[in-house]
Amino acid sequence: MRAPLPDLNREGAAAAGVAYHPHAIIDDSFRPPRWLCNGHAQSILPSLPWRRPAVERRVRPMVGASTELLIDCGEGTTLQAFRSRPSRAAPGAPLTVVLHGWEGSARSLYVLSLAQALFDEGHEVVRLNLRDHGETHHLNRELFHSCRLPEVLGALRALQAGAPGRPLQLVGFSLGGNFMLRAAASAGEAGIAVAQAVAISPVLDPKRTLDALEGGARIYSRYFVLKWSRSLARKQAAWPADYDFAQLLRQGGLRRMTAELVDAHTGFPSLDEYLDGYAITGARLARLEVPSMLIAALDDPIISPLDLPRVAAPTALRVVLTRHGGHCGFFERLTAPSWADRRVAALLAA
Repeated sequence: MRAPLPDLNREGAAAAGVAYHPHAIIDDSFRPPRWLCNGHAQSILPSLPWRRPAVERRVRPMVGASTELLIDCGEGTTLQAFRSRPSRAAPGAPLTVVLHGWEGSARSLYVLSLAQALFDEGHEVVRLNLRDHGETHHLNRELFHSCRLPEVLGALRALQAGAPGRPLQLVGFSLGGNFMLRAAASAGEAGIAVAQAVAISPVLDPKRTLDALEGGARIYSRYFVLKWSRSLARKQAAWPADYDFAQLLRQGGLRRMTAELVDAHTGFPSLDEYLDGYAITGARLARLEVPSMLIAALDDPIISPLDLPRVAAPTALRVVLTRHGGHCGFFERLTAPSWADRRVAALLAA
């Protein structure tokens, strides 16, 4: 077991964080080197392809123990996951589900890295793919969109049914963090017993996130348009009789592409109503009873901490803010487990 991290309730941390959220503290235990103190560097460098060989070598034990699952989520929906169980797992070992961000997958480097850290602590880890992520475009005819929470709840319910008596823990990154907090808030009504939930750099207000992607550094919007376009091409190839995305891809730009998708494929009457449908600002988390932690960086270029005052403050929610870390970064060294990996592993071990 790793040594515990410094006490987050040290003097002054809560006073500094409360400006952002009533339950927020500033955690200064994350201290990256100067060259990694930039939010864009933290957000971009960890995703570069040259990191993959080193990370994949480090995560071989967890990946080597993984088996594919095709999960019946109800109402004809199937989601794919990969389950890794340590050979010496205790009988009551936690079942921890890790969920990627938009256009990521169960093979994303940040997912693999955290999954290995949890695997090392004795967790049975399930890396879940959202619909139309990874190599799953053929599994379901209808398109992915971010309001498809019921199928994620269905996957969690099925996973828990297969591991009776063991604590179910949820961890998500970015959009995956948004899904996991919504799932935790809905768990009781959905008949799911969740022990803990952690969201790393979660999407708070999708309208503001879309503004940031379109109005910020162009590298982010280009990145997501490229990845989304490739995903739509795979969907069309898997279901050629159902989809022709030529007009959608001609729209260009995330806002126009999203508006076209909402109009043609979601049933929502407007883009604003769709984006509001998966926001976790306002009262969305007000009834949260599952002990949950939201981890975010003050220099995140995609998710603004200025949206945190609009997140409800149930007693079950803790908010941990770092001064640096970017979006889903939190790296002190690019080839080693991140600070967030260690923080989450320590939290869930406790």
